[in-house]
Amino acid sequence: MFDRRSFISHSAAIAAAMAALRDSPLRAEEPKKQDKTPSLADTVRVAVIGTGGRGGSHISQFNGKHGCEILTLCDVDPGRAASSSKSVEKKRGIAPTLVQDMRKILDDKSIDVVSFATPNHWHALGAIWAMQAGKHVYVEKPATHNVHEGRAMIAAARKYKRMCQVGTQSRSNTGMRQSIAYMHDGMLGKIRQAYATCYKRRGSIGKVKGPKPVPKGVDYDLWCGPARMLPIVREKFHYDWHWFYEYGNGDLGNQGVHEMDKARWGLNKKEMPKSVVSIGGRFGYVDDGETANTQLCVFDYGDTELVFEVRGLPSGDPYPGKLGGGKVGSNFVGNIWYGEKGIVVCPGYNKGVVLAPDLSVVKEFSGGSDDDHFKNFIAAVRSGKHTDLNCDVEEGHLSAALCHLANISVRLGKQTPLAEVKEIAGSKETGEALKRMVTHVEDNLANVEDKELLKTLLKIPCLVGPLLNIDTKTERFTGSNDKANAMLTREYRKGFEVSDKV
Repeated sequence: MFDRRSFISHSAAIAAAMAALRDSPLRAEEPKKQDKTPSLADTVRVAVIGTGGRGGSHISQFNGKHGCEILTLCDVDPGRAASSSKSVEKKRGIAPTLVQDMRKILDDKSIDVVSFATPNHWHALGAIWAMQAGKHVYVEKPATHNVHEGRAMIAAARKYKRMCQVGTQSRSNTGMRQSIAYMHDGMLGKIRQAYATCYKRRGSIGKVKGPKPVPKGVDYDLWCGPARMLPIVREKFHYDWHWFYEYGNGDLGNQGVHEMDKARWGLNKKEMPKSVVSIGGRFGYVDDGETANTQLCVFDYGDTELVFEVRGLPSGDPYPGKLGGGKVGSNFVGNIWYGEKGIVVCPGYNKGVVLAPDLSVVKEFSGGSDDDHFKNFIAAVRSGKHTDLNCDVEEGHLSAALCHLANISVRLGKQTPLAEVKEIAGSKETGEALKRMVTHVEDNLANVEDKELLKTLLKIPCLVGPLLNIDTKTERFTGSNDKANAMLTREYRKGFEVSDKV
């Protein structure tokens, strides 16, 4: 086995890969051009639901591109939909229909595709409703808000023979596909570990003094949908739902699910892991957010291990230099795979570098953009074959489920003073990762000058999650884990249920 020397090579591998991308004359061969996909005489007619940040990306991709046109925009906030309609009208010459309730789209026979850029808690139910109505679906990541929803989405896609592509767009980028193919072809030998990171600076969302009013014009009942209609205790209504478990999945299920998907893809695992354990907390500030901003997750597949780290506070160790953008040393969002014959580092959505055990550059891969994922989806809509999808809903389910499993472990965790957190199940390298995580938090706290604030921050406990064993066939926890199994699903509001049977 390739000796990683207790992660000394962990940062060195990334540094070598980044240097290679800057300086090395090696380049991957250009992929051969594919034959044109089957075409239909008719334009594919699209409705986009959710017109915020990611929704804007969906609009740009379907707005006169890939043989598509946008007929309808839908948002529970009419002001956002109206603002987004201008680009569609400019391109098409006709203003799109604007609706507030997605159910009106389901009854529209002129719509072929529904594209979902809603909050996470709406992904599964919206997609299922659309497929039941005969629409093909492109749905943002993570595919689901909880594990239960994944199999229901898959059942709907197969029963109604609809395409359902999940928006982890790295799956369609040439550089990433070539990097993964290199590993799947056995060029690294046996892969002992995938190490994925989401080091992405996330500041405090603040702390409100009391519940906030529903933004003007927003249909809050529809916004909540499957979730409980709780008081709004966040300053920023439209984005900061990510940091509340009722609607989002933290950065593990936000930015992190991209890296989680690539990590599992590289390992070529198409089932649940045998176990999961997670440790973390919301360190460095006191705000209204619930989800962990610092988290270490370990998934055991028996013959290999997947390790995932989330860091929302400034991070300089162990990744030197400007990696992945942002301030020097503050960000690294990417993946590393350790094999018998070397390492593959993918520091982004569309690039990869193969390193020999001595960290010399063997090969580079690069190329691709978001366009490729939308293009692939429309090609599959035209072919009618879900096997043509680069991220079919089943792949999306398995990757999202890893995020949910880790969050279940950390949410069930025992509150422990950070300094007392000494071990985590897994390999020797995961123990080293835990030490680095604790040091990372302590270093950030050491920079706090306000002594009274520091006293408060030092009292924030670390949640040390239990090791949860998993039945890979039933996708449930084994043993007496009633609390954990209950968290595989949720209590749905009447009229917004994701049923066991489609």
